[in-house]
Parts: sequence; structure tokens; C-alpha cells
Amino acid sequence: MPTTPVIELRPLRYFVAVAEELHFGRAATRLNMTQPPLSQTIQGLEGQLGVQLFARTQRSVMLTPAGAALLPEARWMLLRAAALPELVRRAASGASGRLVLGFVSTADYSILPPVLREFRERHPDVQIELREATTDIQQDDLLQGRIDVGLLIPPLQDKDRALLDYVPVLSEPLLLAVPSGVPGLRNKAVVDLAAVADLPLIIFPRRIAPAFHDAILSCFRDAGLTPRIGQEAIQMQTIVSLVSAGMGIALVPQSVSNLKRAGVDYKRLRNPTPSVETGLAWRRDNPSPVLHAFLDLLRKKK
Repeated sequence: MPTTPVIELRPLRYFVAVAEELHFGRAATRLNMTQPPLSQTIQGLEGQLGVQLFARTQRSVMLTPAGAALLPEARWMLLRAAALPELVRRAASGASGRLVLGFVSTADYSILPPVLREFRERHPDVQIELREATTDIQQDDLLQGRIDVGLLIPPLQDKDRALLDYVPVLSEPLLLAVPSGVPGLRNKAVVDLAAVADLPLIIFPRRIAPAFHDAILSCFRDAGLTPRIGQEAIQMQTIVSLVSAGMGIALVPQSVSNLKRAGVDYKRLRNPTPSVETGLAWRRDNPSPVLHAFLDLLRKKK
């Protein structure tokens, strides 16, 4: 089976010069060389390709159909080769490349949009792939290399801490999300949890976000109340939709109030409420310059 010839850049550069000048002497002058080695190189390229690239007479040099077909491709290859040093420099500095970012749904209403906007402005040539996922899935995706970085709700699983790094980026209080028109709550910006304790509670499953789940239940426990869990959901927009449908109440991070939904009112609680933390996790051994450019941006925003 015949092997495909490997074309080097130098013969292509010589070929383009001759094709554009249509004169070996002028092409040699342009290339700062003498004519004999230029002619030998072109002949070698023709031999390698097995075709004649130029029709030569004593008075003229013309491209053959094969030469005319090669010319635009050769120009493109030379342009791409010239761009390689800048391309690799930008990749090494994190100015170009690809970043796969996982995020919990709550981050979509808080830290994610402004961070993406600023990162895009600073690094317009970086391709960003977003994957919404719960904290447990993100940790597995990080370990398997399916994502580069994750915006998630801590804590990290004990077995993963040796491989992952983590930095907090946001801490916010819980708000009460209630169906509009609940008796006794109209026009009240601050309410007691006891006023809605008889309504079903819509909550994240503990297996998905144990710290978030426990923070919500601690609000009721500290108030001397026992919630009646009516529904579990793993997406914040689903939880808010269920509240809008009158299925119950929910305690949500403050930023979720940016999710405007007809039929839902957000109230501050008079009761002491814990803060919910969102942080950034990544594999400690991930060398990606794009990842570290993203981490630098988040650290500066803290």
C-alpha cells in the first residue's frame, strides 16, 4: 500500500513564491536565495507529489491545473503555521482553550451570570461549556475529568477531599418562598416561621444536598417546630414552581428571589436563619491554564 507523502512547509513556501511571481528569478530574489536551489526544491516537491505544478518554457512559467489546485491550500497551511506560535502562547496563558463548568441551580440566580460575563469579556477566545448538576454529580464529574470546575454547595465528600480543592465564593441567608395570598402574610416583608408551619414544606432531598437540607430543617428545629415535608425536588426552579402552584412553602437562598414567578412571594424570616454557602471545587492536579485563569477571577471577586 503506497504511503501518503508528508509535505514540509519550506517547499510549500517556495512553491507559493514561484506561483505568485510566475518567474523563478524573481521568486528567488523574494526568498533571498539563488535560483538553482529554488528550482531543485520545486522539482523535489513535484516528484514527491507525482504531478507537474508548473508548465515551463524558455519565456514563461504557468501553473498547471494541479498547481492551481495546490496554491490556495498551500497559502492556508502557511497562514495556519504562522499563527501557531501565538495560538500556543495564548493556550499556555489561559487566553484560549476550553472550560467545562458545572453548577448547581442556585448559582444560576447569583454568582454564575456576572462571573461568566466578566470571564467572557477578559477571555473571549475561551469556549465555555455549562453543565447544570447537583453537588453529588459534580463531585463525581470532577473526579472523572468530565468537568474542569464546579460551583456547588459544600461540604465535599470525605473520600474526595484528598483530590479536590475548594474555595467558598458566596454566602447568603435563607428566605421564605410562599404562595401568594397566604392568609395573614399579605403586605408583610418579615414573618415568623410559625405562621406557615402548618403548610407542607418543599425541600431538596438530603442525599442530594445534605448541608442545604439540614440547614433548612435546623430553622424549624430552632423555632421549636416540626415541618411537614410534602414534596422533594432537586431543581430550584421546580421548587419555586411547586410553591407557585400552591403545593407548599420552601426556604431558598436569597438569590433565588431573582427568579420572579407569578404566584410566589418571598419573605424575610424573623427567626435566626443559617447562611447557605456556594463554593468552587476543582481537581487539585488539573493543570489547565484556562481553569487557573477562571480561578484567579473568582479569587479576586471574593
